[in-house]
Amino acid sequence: MQTEKHLTGTLVLSVFTAVLGFFQYGYSLGVINAPQKVIEAHYGRVLGIVLPDRYATNASGEDGTFLQAGTEGTLPPPTDPATSPHILTMYWSLSVSVFAIGGMVSSFTVGWIGDRLGRVKAMLVVNILSIAGNLLMGLAKFGPSHILIISGRAVTGLYCGLSSGLVPMYVSEVSPTALRGALGTLHQLAIVTGILFSQVLGLDFLLGNDEMWPLLLGLSGVAALLQFFLLLLCPESPRYLYIKLGKVEEAKKNLKRLRGNCDPMKEIEEMEKEKQEAASEKKVSIRQLFTSSKYKQAVIVALMVQISQQFSGINAIFYYSTNIFERAGVDQPVYATIGVGVVNTVFTVISVFLVEKAGRRSLFLAGLMGMLVSAVAMTVGLVLLSQFAWMSYVSMVAIFLFVIFFEVGPGPIPWFIVAELFSQGPRPAAIAVASFCNWACNFIVGMCFQYIADLCGPYVFAIFAGLLLIFFLFAYFKVPETKGKSFEEIAAVFRRKKLSAKTMTELQDLRRSEEA
Repeated sequence: MQTEKHLTGTLVLSVFTAVLGFFQYGYSLGVINAPQKVIEAHYGRVLGIVLPDRYATNASGEDGTFLQAGTEGTLPPPTDPATSPHILTMYWSLSVSVFAIGGMVSSFTVGWIGDRLGRVKAMLVVNILSIAGNLLMGLAKFGPSHILIISGRAVTGLYCGLSSGLVPMYVSEVSPTALRGALGTLHQLAIVTGILFSQVLGLDFLLGNDEMWPLLLGLSGVAALLQFFLLLLCPESPRYLYIKLGKVEEAKKNLKRLRGNCDPMKEIEEMEKEKQEAASEKKVSIRQLFTSSKYKQAVIVALMVQISQQFSGINAIFYYSTNIFERAGVDQPVYATIGVGVVNTVFTVISVFLVEKAGRRSLFLAGLMGMLVSAVAMTVGLVLLSQFAWMSYVSMVAIFLFVIFFEVGPGPIPWFIVAELFSQGPRPAAIAVASFCNWACNFIVGMCFQYIADLCGPYVFAIFAGLLLIFFLFAYFKVPETKGKSFEEIAAVFRRKKLSAKTMTELQDLRRSEEA
């Protein structure tokens, strides 16, 4: 067992380098939050929109128009005040959510590019998108800022959509079985670290001000450059080399680099078994994934864990936490948002150690139930805030608990459980479908939350509470435990469940015929 858990420098480097893609994903999620008012005010100046006083983060003229040093009298003519807030809300919501559109579009090509180029080369190539997207945002002040930001976030989304499929694929394939869960949670750790970095750098006295916000938006390009050069040192996935390309010796060589002095034959035998299984089932397309009864249960589970991650309400907090804290009556909401980021990171580190001890399923269930209770408490706190000032503390504690329970299970587990649910044949298609589902839900939340929050007011998190209850019940009855199991053992669990369900149906049919 000790040899199976051996960490080598090459394995650490490979996993660290891969999850830099998720660091960029997290940074892109969080960076748009703190400087919201500054960027909206800049949009207003560029578009000639008269904004309400709440956007006046810089000096403003007596007539309500925004003034910037050296620009007096040069603003475009204002638009109709009645429609201005709606136009601004539309542009801002698009700036937030177009990131997810890019992710949706590119996620379907994950399997193709991963198989065509290999895991490492594919991650190298897609970094070009990240660098291009960050350049567009970094240069936003030199052109129509709203167009450049929306375009830059769309291109960055294209990168993150590909990366969010390629990274779990690579990490699951280079990790030993005994460490697959712990290393898989590093995806989420990279995301929350990226979010925390963006929140800290987004402080007004650092980069979240009217002069420096383009640099803030484009800074994750540095991580893209770092990942690009580190990938040149990483070995290709032995599983990909052995099963997809049939390069046995090269696979053994890379396996020895990743495992050190350990005997690679046990893993080679497992790969051979998986290769034979994959050869017998041939390459699985996305269409076959949905039409074949063989994969039906695994696909439903894979999609539902992604839906539960996004529709749990966590992205509503990531995108709009500063605004939520303002409504809760917090004087310095941006610091409370950073506090959420710190808690987020700490409990993700804790989950790295928990996931191999407690198992995936139990942590996923515990996290969903904790988030459900927290969402109810958050709703109560926001509803009663006008009557009891101390309810602001209830709302704040509920937000922190919500984030803690998310990081216990629903945060990290969906990223790697999909790769565990499928063998080599259907895995690329399954990851592509799951990634698309995750990004589609991300887009829906990012685009609609602000409108729903305006419509529902303090009751908005009651909607998420209802969804969390549904997700908990589904996970309790349908999600299997994958801890310490090989891909074939997990597939056998679904076969037994399918057989059990079929037997139950036959018994019910027999009982009905006897009653008739």
